[in-house]
Amino acid sequence: MFVRLALFACLAISAAPSVPAQDVHLWLTTSSRSAVLAPQPGRLEFSTAPISLPVIDVNDMQHYQSIEGFGVALTGGSAQLLMAMSPAARTALLHELFDSSGDGIHISYLRVSIGSSDMNDHAYTYDDMPPGGSDPQLAHFSLAIDRPNVIAALKEILAINPRIPILGSPWSSPAWMKSNDALKGGHLKPESYRAYAQYFVKYIQGMAAQGISIRAITVQNEPLNPKNTPSLVMFAPEEADFIAQHLGPAFAQAGITTAIQVYDHNADAPSYPLSILGDPVAGKYVAGSAMHLYGGDASVFSHIHELYPNKDLFLTEQSVTERPHSPTLGIDAPEASVVIDSTRNWCRNVLLWNLAADPNAGPHTNDGGCDFCYGAVTLDGDHVTRNVAYYVLAHASKFVPPESIRVGSNTLEQMDNVAFLTPDGHLVLIVANTGNFPVRFAIRYHGKTAQAALPDESVGTFVW
Repeated sequence: MFVRLALFACLAISAAPSVPAQDVHLWLTTSSRSAVLAPQPGRLEFSTAPISLPVIDVNDMQHYQSIEGFGVALTGGSAQLLMAMSPAARTALLHELFDSSGDGIHISYLRVSIGSSDMNDHAYTYDDMPPGGSDPQLAHFSLAIDRPNVIAALKEILAINPRIPILGSPWSSPAWMKSNDALKGGHLKPESYRAYAQYFVKYIQGMAAQGISIRAITVQNEPLNPKNTPSLVMFAPEEADFIAQHLGPAFAQAGITTAIQVYDHNADAPSYPLSILGDPVAGKYVAGSAMHLYGGDASVFSHIHELYPNKDLFLTEQSVTERPHSPTLGIDAPEASVVIDSTRNWCRNVLLWNLAADPNAGPHTNDGGCDFCYGAVTLDGDHVTRNVAYYVLAHASKFVPPESIRVGSNTLEQMDNVAFLTPDGHLVLIVANTGNFPVRFAIRYHGKTAQAALPDESVGTFVW
């Protein structure tokens, strides 16, 4: 599920100010690019005057899930491009992206790959051996390959935002643990389960030694997809057995509190996470389900929540991308289907794929790497181009900090929306006008209404 992308020059972005409760301020992005995350002049005011417009009711007494963050994947390729920038340019960009007190977009969650993903210049794990070799005691385990780029970039990001949560996801176990002795495809051999559980333990402990805390892990990225390089197939019974008999006990024995999320694949196969959540042994180790939206839709998340309300839901990957130089900025559809639909259906975060790529959508692996994943920003040396994913994310991340609470709001035809109550008491309403015509509507809050309007195929974030 991919959507339109456009490349354009850097624009100054002002911080979301503190505003009086009855003054509504709007930040707008249009498909024509007449406004790009632009604060609109003037303000909307709530009043008791009668209206005859469609109404979005915002009910801050109706609470749903708390938000852990809005973010991106810091792939190995993203980190490689960041670390190739000049220090001054990189510092400026990282502050724009991650400084929660600055004028940027306040990214508040990160995903990293455990070993390489398909958005690395080559495939690797932290314990690769020559063909035919093995290392069941993990004597050769090392994070050294990630120190110059991923770990270095994470340290600079954590210096800006020390509290940003980090999710780790593997694309493959070491090849010697697998049925095909290769980094692409294959299954984890049952006799390798114990060693692979210790591989996760060593990873979390090794990152901690670098000053990097891993908030959560998923057991396997896209366990039903053998086409990526690297990749690993892990059916639901295999994942359940691995968690119940090996990974969960290994974390408990090592005193590791990193949360375990299951599945990490598309919403069109809910039976996968549901079977693990329902497993009496594996389920007790599981914090929640990680999902993508390349198949299925976000209503599946609510179905899972209804069955297991004590288990969290996370949108851990969605690419919002297309080839550069589109004459328009297709922001409305992904804002509606990814950010709004996911959070309206109980997701506690939204993570886009990925942070950065070069002008050719690289670096990526051969024979299974994504050659059309352009990322939130395109980096060409020190030159930064902000893509549609940047603005899709920013309409939420800039205004909805961690620990915000989703609150009640009704939907209107072609005006998908979601509302949040922030920790400092502000209300944030994100509205996507997915129609090809402008709309006028009203926002009702505590019995008063404010009249609003959005151009065709646009997104507005309203703050009061």
